[in-house]
Amino acid sequence: MANHKSSIKRIRQTASRRLRNRYYAKTARNAVRKLRALTDKAEAEVRYREVEAMLDRLASKNTISKNKASNLKSKLAKHIAKLSA
Repeated sequence: MANHKSSIKRIRQTASRRLRNRYYAKTARNAVRKLRALTDKAEAEVRYREVEAMLDRLASKNTISKNKASNLKSKLAKHIAKLSA
């Protein structure tokens, strides 16, 4: 176990950040899943803007990588384009 004050604090910080990151990443995955399940194009386009902003926020905070965010946004945009109006 850690003996230094700084390492004990670092362990606490890491644990709380890990929980926070897991929560936001899971929330984003669920939002992506719900968006993929939509069949109405108008509703999907509205939801896409929210999901896109969420992914950008996570990428800027390094919760997910910027490439993963870009790949997800690209795939979602393609999915929405295929939907019939």
